[in-house]
Amino acid sequence: MKRTLTFFAVVPKGMESLLLDELKALGAGGGRASRSGAFFQGDLETGYRACLWLRTANRVLLRLAHFRAETPEALYEGVRDIRWIEHIEPDGSLAVDFNASRSKINHTRYGALKVKDAVVDQLREQYGTRPSVDLLRPDIRLNVYLLKDEATLSLDLSGESLHKRGYREEGGPAPLKENLAAAILMRAGWPEIARRGGGLIDPMTGSGTLPIEAALMAGDVAPGLLREYFGFLNWKGHRPEIWERLLEEARKRRAAGLRRLPPIVGYDADSKAVRNAAAHVERAGLRGAVHVERRELAVLVPHPAMKDRPGLVVLNPPYGERLGEVSELRSLYAALGMRLKTQFSGWRASLLTGNVELGKGMGLRAEKKYSFYNGPLECKLLNFRIEAEWFVETEGRISRSAPAAFRTRLDPAAEMLANRLRKNLKRLRKVFKNEAVACFRVYDRDLPEYAVAVDIYGKWVHVQEYKAPDTVETEKAEARLRQALTVVEEVLGVPEGNVFLKVRSRQRGKAQYGKHGHRGVFHEVDDNHCRFLVNFTDYIDTGLFLDQRITRSLIRDLAQGKRFLNLFCYTGTATVAAASGGARSTTSVDASSVYLDWARRNLALNGLSLDRHFFYQADVLTWLRDENRGYDLIFVDPPTFSNSKRLPSVLDVQRDHVALIRSAARALNRDGILLFSSNYRKFKMDVEGLKGFRVEDLSRITLPPDFEKRPRMHHLWKITKATD
Repeated sequence: MKRTLTFFAVVPKGMESLLLDELKALGAGGGRASRSGAFFQGDLETGYRACLWLRTANRVLLRLAHFRAETPEALYEGVRDIRWIEHIEPDGSLAVDFNASRSKINHTRYGALKVKDAVVDQLREQYGTRPSVDLLRPDIRLNVYLLKDEATLSLDLSGESLHKRGYREEGGPAPLKENLAAAILMRAGWPEIARRGGGLIDPMTGSGTLPIEAALMAGDVAPGLLREYFGFLNWKGHRPEIWERLLEEARKRRAAGLRRLPPIVGYDADSKAVRNAAAHVERAGLRGAVHVERRELAVLVPHPAMKDRPGLVVLNPPYGERLGEVSELRSLYAALGMRLKTQFSGWRASLLTGNVELGKGMGLRAEKKYSFYNGPLECKLLNFRIEAEWFVETEGRISRSAPAAFRTRLDPAAEMLANRLRKNLKRLRKVFKNEAVACFRVYDRDLPEYAVAVDIYGKWVHVQEYKAPDTVETEKAEARLRQALTVVEEVLGVPEGNVFLKVRSRQRGKAQYGKHGHRGVFHEVDDNHCRFLVNFTDYIDTGLFLDQRITRSLIRDLAQGKRFLNLFCYTGTATVAAASGGARSTTSVDASSVYLDWARRNLALNGLSLDRHFFYQADVLTWLRDENRGYDLIFVDPPTFSNSKRLPSVLDVQRDHVALIRSAARALNRDGILLFSSNYRKFKMDVEGLKGFRVEDLSRITLPPDFEKRPRMHHLWKITKATD
């Protein structure tokens, strides 16, 4: 006759009812929910099966004893009453987990020490040797929970947390634990969706946990099948024949289940995340069963394998507590809601968020909400039906491709913005009709209510929001920005995925030239018969200064047969202009290796060999002191302010421009030309400080028509050595 044992499965808060459902499906008896877990009964096979198949649990504990322990001595004696030789060899290893609540013994380390001493002392007295302590993978792990001075002593059959399935390396930013991912999928209704043949997409997959857990669940794969260690494997009460039979059964179920998997896909915009997810898929034995690839949220659509098979979109996006600030995430949630409403009609969606207010910006009313804990943070799982009756009209960013029933209605001020954009676009296209201009500014704070700059880069649009004054309410500013984005898409006729938003504010120190992201995505654009790489996401500027369009044309016209020097070369756009104009050679100097590499790529993009084009990573002033002379054309475009660690001192363009120009002019041939540029709005050229030079202001004649309303941001001087 099989012996009935009592077990306790530990589960994160909020998952107790899901755990009970799992235990019932496993055939466990006497399931009863308790704080952070559930009691159940059965034979040893039931305990093994729970370790192998429970998806939500952290641990499975086998109760060994229950006794009163008001004092350390009572705790010690209660543990010594157990015959430990039945559980562990005298020279084996053990570890103790001790927790107490509302009890006289409340020091966890002291309580664990008394339990360990009781086991060790008994075995040493009887056999002359004692077990050692192994905190990582002991032969047995004991668990003691003291509640109101009542001690429950258990053997931890799991050994280590069951969320460690064996397919994922530890670490990574803000990982989603496997058992939480499983609970999300259960609450999202994934098992039933999978049975109907519906697929699953995680558009922000990170390490791939949600798609992998979805495949294990839909493929009837035991979550513990890959684990190499359980707490019972070296326990003296272990029954290997039972365990091997359960493993063989699980392997057969896995082989059959994976043959009927629906399509499961994970996307992420981060290439490194995609590589990690693919490695985890491989380790989980799910190659060919789970597909992962790099894809931006802005172009999210159902995978071709899911055509006419509505499924589940599930994700764990940042929510302002871990990976981003709330104000920066509202547009992400709004964009997600729009992609769901326009591309996933008839699907279900589930989103875990620690900020329900962000979820409201999706323009969808949640059908159900569930509470979970992601570590210590309470989160809500929002379940959505992607059907018109659940759509909510919001002020969020709405694509013009959205159905009329839920498109944002523009307020009168936004209509004025739309009219201004149309007027500017018509005027500029007429001006550029006979020119090869594909990159230009179409709007720059023309209306006080909409403090944004809108730049067209071919088929892409770059929107820069200037930070609103503190006197403007945050909610009002954000609503205006969402309206502006809607207008931009409507009037300029670009898809939502081709619009990039950046918030600009007054920067200090290194921040004004620092990196803002790490996506590393570049786009090729044409500008005045040259091609350039631009980056819309990672830096304050895109890599192509639009106000220097005519300046680059001037450099190209002057460079024929000349030795050209580009100081503070940035991404080398002026170098490309000189080289394409027939310069005999070019030299580009910048303190940043990133910008120099970008400049080399720009030259290569234009089919320009690097044989006659040279690049130096150095502080400009230091490099000029050591450099040979003999340049015919020099372009100097310093930052307004820089305290780069590569510079020997802080550079202030207003204070230091005379010294900089004189230093650069020493590298200039007698008849050479130096072009000095600055975008500092308050800049004033110190002509008196440049005696011995002829200084000609070209700012007005090199100001492009799309920047006529902002003339103070563009300055250019032609400087030559005086001949008299």
